[in-house]
Amino acid sequence: MKIASLAFVSLLSTVSAFASTSKPTGIVTHLKAETTDVETSASSSKPMFDSFLDEDAMLAESTFPIKPNDLMERAKYLLSPDCGIGTKDGGECLAEDFEFIAAVVGPIGREEYLNALGSFNLEDAFDITPNFFGMSVDPMQPNRVWFFNRVKGIHKGEFMGAKPDGKEIVYPPQVQHFDFNEDGKLKEYGFYTADRRQGNTGGLGGAFGFMYGVGKPLPIPECQPYKRSFRFRLLNFVGSFAQKLSKK
Repeated sequence: MKIASLAFVSLLSTVSAFASTSKPTGIVTHLKAETTDVETSASSSKPMFDSFLDEDAMLAESTFPIKPNDLMERAKYLLSPDCGIGTKDGGECLAEDFEFIAAVVGPIGREEYLNALGSFNLEDAFDITPNFFGMSVDPMQPNRVWFFNRVKGIHKGEFMGAKPDGKEIVYPPQVQHFDFNEDGKLKEYGFYTADRRQGNTGGLGGAFGFMYGVGKPLPIPECQPYKRSFRFRLLNFVGSFAQKLSKK
């Protein structure tokens, strides 16, 4: 959706540029008129930056049976060494219909999730400090707990063929969520990196971050630092060129 929006904005910039440097006729006139209508409508619409939810009131009215404080305590248990988000309790904390979802992985089911995490042996290869913080319950989805973390890990054992060298792996901030069912079982777990310019994992999170950090990323685009596609770069060039023309 973001790329589509940027494409639309660049298209409008291109149309506006050529409309201002030549006599507006036909479709250019029509598109310019539509753009003006959109801008007029936007200028008279309600501001979007001054609206805050009354979180306490919304959560107090929630019909979800587990209260926010109890839900966050449940989330903290899942993150504890006794549970390890299902990897230390044999998956007891996970609902039967549990799914894991990340930026480029998933959704995957309960058994595939447990098998995948067990195959990486991250604790044998790294001294990991997860650094969780910022936990809260979503007032618009009261069965969801949001939280952040900023992972650090010291490479202490062989990983993906890379010998331990004591390197510190520093992750970008990650936004994570737990969705619970009414029985307190984990129904969904997901996370996404929030600032790809921080850390030394190329903006990657999860196991991909450790792979990149030790110099052993998988040979697929999803395991590489973000790079603009040719079409995206071309779109930006066209937009910039159109803006230059509109200033002449």
